[in-house]
Amino acid sequence: MHQLPLAARPPAPRSHSSQRRAACHCSLKQAPASLTVAARQCVAAPFLAATLLLGAAASPGIPAATPPAFAQSQGAALFQKACIGCHDTGGNILQPGATLSMKDLERNGVATEEEIYNITYYGKGRMPGYGEKCTPRGQCTFGPRLPEEDIKMLAAFVKSQAENGWPKIDGDVE
Repeated sequence: MHQLPLAARPPAPRSHSSQRRAACHCSLKQAPASLTVAARQCVAAPFLAATLLLGAAASPGIPAATPPAFAQSQGAALFQKACIGCHDTGGNILQPGATLSMKDLERNGVATEEEIYNITYYGKGRMPGYGEKCTPRGQCTFGPRLPEEDIKMLAAFVKSQAENGWPKIDGDVE
């Protein structure tokens, strides 16, 4: 029988496990364009896993969870924008007995995020409400109102800071 030259011969059949093993030991830069579909999937698997772990591939309609550090930094930024004028470092320049320390919050019946949210939204005493639907008008801020999500973030931030003894945040004045 006539033999084909080596370059014209079809590749020798390999078992699927050897193809997969060979593909899994190379990086994407080394992966040739001629890889089989199974080999491409094997090379892509670590990247898919990393993407899923980081939450970047959230299902449509289901928001990815906000990382805690990001939520804290957003809460800190909102606090500096809307609250720091009266509550610098968790204090209270208008009512010294109504600070944002855990001790004062508990004494005043405002120890949960929900209670902090309600006071921030509707106001109480000298504390104006910042919610978009805050009433009565005299109890609410005359300045810009905050969206509900911002108030939730502020409540979580204040609760976290109070539980940790109000550690310094960027922008605190010594």
